[in-house]
Amino acid sequence: MAFLRSTIHMLWMLVTVIPWGIIMCVASLWRRGEPLYWMAERWLGWAIGGARLILGIRTRVTGMENLPQDKRAGAVLLVKHQSTLETFLMPTLMPHPLAYVFKKELIYVPFFGWAMARLDMIHIDRNQKSRAFNKVVAQGKQLLAQGIWIIMFPEGTRIPRGQKGTYKTGGSRLAIDTGAPVIPIAVTSAKVWPRKAFIKRPGIVDVSIGPAIPSLGRKPDELMREVEQWIEAEMRRLDPEAYP
Repeated sequence: MAFLRSTIHMLWMLVTVIPWGIIMCVASLWRRGEPLYWMAERWLGWAIGGARLILGIRTRVTGMENLPQDKRAGAVLLVKHQSTLETFLMPTLMPHPLAYVFKKELIYVPFFGWAMARLDMIHIDRNQKSRAFNKVVAQGKQLLAQGIWIIMFPEGTRIPRGQKGTYKTGGSRLAIDTGAPVIPIAVTSAKVWPRKAFIKRPGIVDVSIGPAIPSLGRKPDELMREVEQWIEAEMRRLDPEAYP
């Protein structure tokens, strides 16, 4: 049954992403900024809604009160990364437009990547390390000034359930350079949607949003250690079975 449900959900995303990608590319000829972003968020809502109805995956969110309340306030969201689910889920939860920092190869993915390329996102060449970070800071400052929040996965890639990757300081450096606070977020998505897995299973994904951490006057390593400690402690609280 899990295989059948996973197949149906995959077909659902495939069937909907093709017209959506085309519509996004066409609409971007005269519509940009927030209106285009919320058009993109609508398809992500379809994907998450499909996961709920077809796969039986539900989400339970705590800590929304920790998000900045000022509409123009900036923030850098640093999120635990276990599966594709949180990539789709975060824009459907957040009251502000988000700008992902991602590798440029994704913009070549048919339909989905083409649509992403038309949004105000930050795509980088990982081979150009210093230039890539300079681009993140330059674009990040512009986007934060517009009230767009930056979202990054500090471990850099999807991490198997119960494990911890290396927390890189790119997100904390961006926050310090822009003066934006950091919002740590723990997500238990691998319980139902494991890394690189085709078969998904029903269950509840917990999303825990931590208190904002000020970045002013901090050092990147020190700030990222605080983020790491909060996220990993919260992961153990939310998913104790994964951490013997």
